[in-house]
Amino acid sequence: MEQSAIINLDALRAAPLNESPFPFVVVPNFVRAEYMAAVARDFPDIRARGSFPLNKAAGGENFKRLTDELGSDALRHAIEEKFALSLDDRLTLITVRGIADKRDGRIHTDTKSKFLTLLLYLNPMWEAEGGQLRILKNGRDLDDYVVEIPPTFGTCLIFKVTDNCWHGHKSFRGARRVLQLNYIRDEAALNRHQLRHNLTARLKHLRQLFTNSN
Repeated sequence: MEQSAIINLDALRAAPLNESPFPFVVVPNFVRAEYMAAVARDFPDIRARGSFPLNKAAGGENFKRLTDELGSDALRHAIEEKFALSLDDRLTLITVRGIADKRDGRIHTDTKSKFLTLLLYLNPMWEAEGGQLRILKNGRDLDDYVVEIPPTFGTCLIFKVTDNCWHGHKSFRGARRVLQLNYIRDEAALNRHQLRHNLTARLKHLRQLFTNSN
């Protein structure tokens, strides 16, 4: 019997598109509830902060199925329809985070080499005040926001990268699981991102080996 999809494209189609302060959509239940336990079990064992490329953060079978679906044409077409734009010439990059610390969450916009960003949260529950992403009205005030998004399992945020796509969250230290999919503007930009992520992942691995040996 053919397995059902892990991601719920109907949830994306039903979610309203917000145009202000920049185009974004928040999608609850983007991961089907019946896969919650399996995806949580198969999430990679990440013990350092920062973003890791998939080749440095291998998870189990259901995690791989999820990342394959994130890179699918079906999702690409659903996003194109929702945002009324074309992603035909955009390349994709998927990274994964498992740990946050006090350095994360500072107000920022995504780099201009990224055309569109998808954040998929995979935390079974969230009670902390910190770590909840805020869509901001400006780049100065974390408390001047239009919506706050708890990083609970299956909640998805998709936004178009613009000059004013300010976002951030209050400081949090601990496990904070999130998959990030970026549609990148061109191959040169993709190569730069891949090189940087692979290099930083290697440095984190060496740092952990050094720490464990002392």
